[in-house]
Amino acid sequence: MKGVGQASAEMAQRYFALFVNRLAHTLQSHKPGANGKHYYYRPKQDRRLSLQTICEHLNGRLTAGLYALNPNTQRSKWVAIDADYENALEDLLKLQWELHQDGVEAALEKSRRGAHLWIFADKPLLARHCRIYIYNLARRLKVPVKGGSGLAEGIEVFPRQDQLGPDEFGNAIRGPLGIHRATERRYWFYGADYQLDAQLDYLERLRKITETEMGGFIHGLEMPEEFRPKPRVELPPYDPTRPQFRILDHVRSTSKRGGNYWARCPSCAEHGRDRGGDNLAISVSDPRKYKCWAGCTKEMIRAALGHPIRVRRPVEYGISAHNPQ
Repeated sequence: MKGVGQASAEMAQRYFALFVNRLAHTLQSHKPGANGKHYYYRPKQDRRLSLQTICEHLNGRLTAGLYALNPNTQRSKWVAIDADYENALEDLLKLQWELHQDGVEAALEKSRRGAHLWIFADKPLLARHCRIYIYNLARRLKVPVKGGSGLAEGIEVFPRQDQLGPDEFGNAIRGPLGIHRATERRYWFYGADYQLDAQLDYLERLRKITETEMGGFIHGLEMPEEFRPKPRVELPPYDPTRPQFRILDHVRSTSKRGGNYWARCPSCAEHGRDRGGDNLAISVSDPRKYKCWAGCTKEMIRAALGHPIRVRRPVEYGISAHNPQ
């Protein structure tokens, strides 16, 4: 296993200070599913992230996923920009350079299919402000954002939400410096020796954004219209006899788990993605609710099927990020 080292309790504490904003977390399965994917799941026991779990993550015995947004404060310690498409590294370097012009030092981390760009806060910042800053920056630099303007590929920004309810989780991202179970590799940050202590030293030296600075960055800005949360649509009780669009008439489920059917996302497939055939979750109890976990919107899915959504009849509602039912 490449990159496995011995992390101390002191290293785990330093890692906690950098990356942990809430104790909820996920773990990556050691054994792949039938399609070869190593899924992330929320542990049923030891649900609160501990220093021991972080030690095991850094030592390669398990791989933890971290949540950016704490629903108690609606704040995040960091922003992570994930990019895994063609020319993704070029776009992340462009963002890193532009951030540097604002005095923001961003750390670039290798990933399995691309890279992640991490920005750290002096103290946790409002997620909404972080997202306004990054989305406007990407728009100004013409960096594609997944889901924006119907794009199937582009950067993804964590935190993915402006705010969460008290029992919501949002979206987790693989914790840096752990071992990816699919490749048995550790992906390092550029800018420091490939050793755990050197990596932590590097991250701790980075200049962190203050709340005052963030206020200056977003002064006069709003979230671009295309990325604003859509109004919640309350659906009437599901009636399978009622004539309406049925996603299951157009896709074939490959498995059933966690209260959902799982199928290949038509939009992903149109762009040569979703080789595992399970990016699309469809609620068993109410098939009107479906979500692509690679970020494709309902509009993109319906367009790929040749059945575009008519704007005047918003009859569908997606699955929430924390509970895809």
